[in-house]
Amino acid sequence: MDEKQRILQLRKELHEHNYRYYVLNQPAIGDQDFDFLMHELQELEARHPEMADPNSPTQRVGSDLNQEFQQVAHKYPMLSLANTYNEQDVAEWYNSVKKGLNGEDFEVCCEMKYDGLSISLTYEDGRLVRAVTRGDGVHGDDVTANVKTIRSIPLLLAPLGEQRTTGEDPSALHYPREFEIRGEILMPWKVFERLNAEREAAEEPLFANPRNAASGTLKSQKSELVASRQLDAYLYYLLGEELPSDGHFENLEAARSWGFKISEGMRKVKTLQEIYDFINYWDTERKNLPVATDGIVLKVNSLRQQRALGFTAKSPRWAIAYKFKAERACTRLNEVTYQVGRTGAVTPVANMEPVQLAGTTVKRATLNNEDFIKSFDLHIGDYVYVEKGGEIIPKIVGVDLSQRPIIAQPVQFISHCPECGAKLVRYEGEAAYYCPNDAECPPQIKGRIEHFISRKAMNIDSLGPETVDEYFRQGLIRNVADLYDIDVQQINGDGSRTKSAMRIVNGIKNSTQVPFERVVFALGIRFVGETSARLLARHFKDMDTLMHASLQDLQEVEGVGEVIAKSVITYFHDPRNIEIIERLRGYGLQMRLSDEQLQATSEKLAGKSIVISGVFAHHSRDEYKALIEQNGGKNVGSISGKTSFVLAGENMGPSKLQKAEKLGVAIISEDEFLKMIE
Repeated sequence: MDEKQRILQLRKELHEHNYRYYVLNQPAIGDQDFDFLMHELQELEARHPEMADPNSPTQRVGSDLNQEFQQVAHKYPMLSLANTYNEQDVAEWYNSVKKGLNGEDFEVCCEMKYDGLSISLTYEDGRLVRAVTRGDGVHGDDVTANVKTIRSIPLLLAPLGEQRTTGEDPSALHYPREFEIRGEILMPWKVFERLNAEREAAEEPLFANPRNAASGTLKSQKSELVASRQLDAYLYYLLGEELPSDGHFENLEAARSWGFKISEGMRKVKTLQEIYDFINYWDTERKNLPVATDGIVLKVNSLRQQRALGFTAKSPRWAIAYKFKAERACTRLNEVTYQVGRTGAVTPVANMEPVQLAGTTVKRATLNNEDFIKSFDLHIGDYVYVEKGGEIIPKIVGVDLSQRPIIAQPVQFISHCPECGAKLVRYEGEAAYYCPNDAECPPQIKGRIEHFISRKAMNIDSLGPETVDEYFRQGLIRNVADLYDIDVQQINGDGSRTKSAMRIVNGIKNSTQVPFERVVFALGIRFVGETSARLLARHFKDMDTLMHASLQDLQEVEGVGEVIAKSVITYFHDPRNIEIIERLRGYGLQMRLSDEQLQATSEKLAGKSIVISGVFAHHSRDEYKALIEQNGGKNVGSISGKTSFVLAGENMGPSKLQKAEKLGVAIISEDEFLKMIE
């Protein structure tokens, strides 16, 4: 066998081993043998670059190169499901289906509702060609490179006639030339707990739940990181022009035979009682699953009947999601500790006896602020009820007063910063206490630097929280301007870090090209978020004008109220901040809008509130939002009597169209809008 034939053979073997290990959980060889075969394939592919294949098993390790996600239109819109939380609503849905089908018999496919990130996978001739996130349901991000690192998702389907199981219907074995299959990208509980343990040890913010962790991972700009996170995927919906069966359940069973990971917890039923039995069984049994679930999905099984039932503006009539109630546990409150954030806000944290909740071990919960603590009259030693739904981090929802120890003492909120000892202050209208010592309090200093280097600010992606902490401890940085003094020799350690040191220094240098509006955001002025920073930058146009703006000048900016205006005044009245800004100016950071932005700025849309809806041909939605702001207009999310007009593309949402017509709000086409702003 020559080397090229060996490459093809190894690829086939490794795809099969991936399937057996990650889908069937039935490995046929050990890890060492698998690694040996993979290494052999990598060496052979390196010798034969003409045999390159983006779907080779060697591509699952991902790349450390940054990637930009492209927006892709969904062939079939990805609609959300209507939610219900009780059996009465399930019965109403069941009866509405019966009525919609004029009494015709129907079957319901009951499935688990996995709590992850929705994904759409497109296959052509048995090869994965595209993976797209849900996005807004009409467009999503192309994350194909990242999805290829998830080993339970097949890159190549077995050639026709070589499927792994046989069903009663031989036609089910033949996958269509082109089809789409949808599912959820998930982070297994064991991976989630390990990741959070690592982040806790590094003093990084913890992920709230596996869904957030999976979403953040899949949207990483580096597929190498995605590969290291060991994501999983369950598929639950097959779409295409030539599907094997009219039955949704039967199509998924066919997809299972093609090599896809389909849930074993799927059942086809006919009666309401069978639906209730399925719900009740999984309400308990789901706690034993390796991934997060937050409910049950019910679908009319027949595709013909699905088409007959149709859709509402937001969701299909033939499907509904039953959501499980948030889990609750009772445990002992041992201690309250306090964390200091980037802005100086002090957050109390409940430290409790560890308790199992929603698949993870919970031992801490946020207490929000002093008012929250007083509302429960919390005492050290209390037995507290902790709740954790799919959408939230753990929180205390009640106290079992019958178990309160006689000697229990009420929780007293601290008066001084736990990090630097400064006396805490509580500003008027604020629920939180703040440490005012922002120049010397370590968490605030490091937090401001971490904010400065973040993706939406200066985007210095070669740095991270661990590196910032290391440089802070070494005395290299005490504020954001110090970053620009760092040279390769200072951070090269024993001489083995030259490559990474150069990447960091170059990343810092390249950040000097970041636009002015993001520089304003990066400064970390309290209450000035990404949107308000952009509004301030475009209104005042340069740093000097912004620095010298009066309270009245600031409040004239649409979207900037008294709280933000006072915070901006306070920031620029501090000589230490002015010194930092002047140093940043000297390093070459952008302190004014670019000539292009200045030329594009006008007041043609001044005073107008504009809603964007639909799919556009000439520019993306984000580009249109920027054009509106550049021309003095205001982007708003919903239509009201105050809306000036709707900028409408193709497939404008029917509910928005109806509301605009009802309120008499003008609907402007894409071409009309571009002509309006010339």
